[in-house]
Amino acid sequence: MNTGEMKVLCLWHATQQEIENIKTAMPAGTEVAAPEPADYLSRYETTYADLERHASDADAFIGWTVPTGILEIAEKLKILSWLHVGVDDLRQMGAFSLIAKRKAKLANIAGANAIAIAEQGIMLMLALAKNAIIKHQMAVDGRSSFPVWGDESRSAMLHERTVAVIGVGRIGGRVAKHANAFDMNVLGVRRNKEQKAENVDTMYGPEELQAVLAQCDYVVLAAPNTRETTGLFGKAELAAMKPNAFLVNVGRAATIQEKPLYEALTSGRLRGFGTDVWWRYEFGRTFPIGWGSRLDIQRLPNVICSARAAHNADDVLERSIEWGIQNLVEFAAGQQLTLGVNLEEGY
Repeated sequence: MNTGEMKVLCLWHATQQEIENIKTAMPAGTEVAAPEPADYLSRYETTYADLERHASDADAFIGWTVPTGILEIAEKLKILSWLHVGVDDLRQMGAFSLIAKRKAKLANIAGANAIAIAEQGIMLMLALAKNAIIKHQMAVDGRSSFPVWGDESRSAMLHERTVAVIGVGRIGGRVAKHANAFDMNVLGVRRNKEQKAENVDTMYGPEELQAVLAQCDYVVLAAPNTRETTGLFGKAELAAMKPNAFLVNVGRAATIQEKPLYEALTSGRLRGFGTDVWWRYEFGRTFPIGWGSRLDIQRLPNVICSARAAHNADDVLERSIEWGIQNLVEFAAGQQLTLGVNLEEGY
C-alpha cells in the first residue's frame, strides 16, 4: 500500500501530544484520527458513536478497547495495535475471527509492563514471606512479637530457597532475574523446555509440573491465559506443593481454579497466596457475574493482594504507547512485527 495514504485511528480520546507522537513516527502523509475531545475518566470509555465516522476507512487501529460493532465496519483494517499484553478480551468478543477474515495483523505490547509486574511479583513474595501485614498491624497496635520466634510472626526466607517460575516469558524471566539476587534456586516451566533462559537454573516442560512443585518453597505463575493454561492449577497441583510453600500469581487468574485454592488456603495445605489478578465471571458462563473471588479469598489471613494494579507504575503508560506506535511503524515499513500475535496460539 501507499503508506502516505495510511489512516490511523486512535481508539481513545488521545491528547494532541499523543496524536503528534504518532504522526512524527509514521511516514509523511499519514492521517491520524481520534474521537473529539471529551470529559472522560479513563482511556477505555469511547463508544461506537465516538469512532464510527473514522472507523470505516481506517487502515490501522491503536488503543486499549474496541467498542462493540467497530471492527465490523472497519472494512479497510489492516492492523490493530492493541495496547495490552493479554489478548483474551479480543478473542472472547470474536475479534480474532474478524481480524483473520480481513487478513489483518494483530500486535500487542508484550513486555511493556514486564518490569513493573515482575517487581510486583517479588513484592508479593516478600510480603508473604515476611508477614508484612501482620507485623505492620502489630506495630500500629503497639504490640511486640511474643514469643520472639513464634509461628505467628516469624518470617520465611528467600535466601537459598527454591522458586518455580511457571511461564518464563518476559515477566517470568524478570522474576527469575530478581530471584537470583536473593540467591534462590530458580526452576522454570515453559512449553518448550529446550529454550533456556539466562536466569533459570533448570528448565522443565509442562508435563513435569507436579514434580517441580514438590521441590519448591515459592511458586510464581506468570503464564498467559490460553487453552492449555486455563485451569492449569487445580487440586492435584496444589496437593503436589510443600505445605509451607507460597503461591504468587502475576499472570492470569484463570490459570488457578478458585475452589481448590480456597480449600488449600483454609486447610493449611498452602501457607500463603499473593495475587494481582482476579477471576472474571461472565453471564452465560457462570454466576454471579463480576470479577474477584466468589469465596472471598482476598479476606483470608494468609492472603496478600492488589487489584489488577501491578501495571499502574511509573513509565508504563508512556512505554505502552511508544511500543504500540512501533507496531504501526513496522507495519508501514513492511517489516515483520516484533510483537505480532499468533491468532491460533492466542499470544
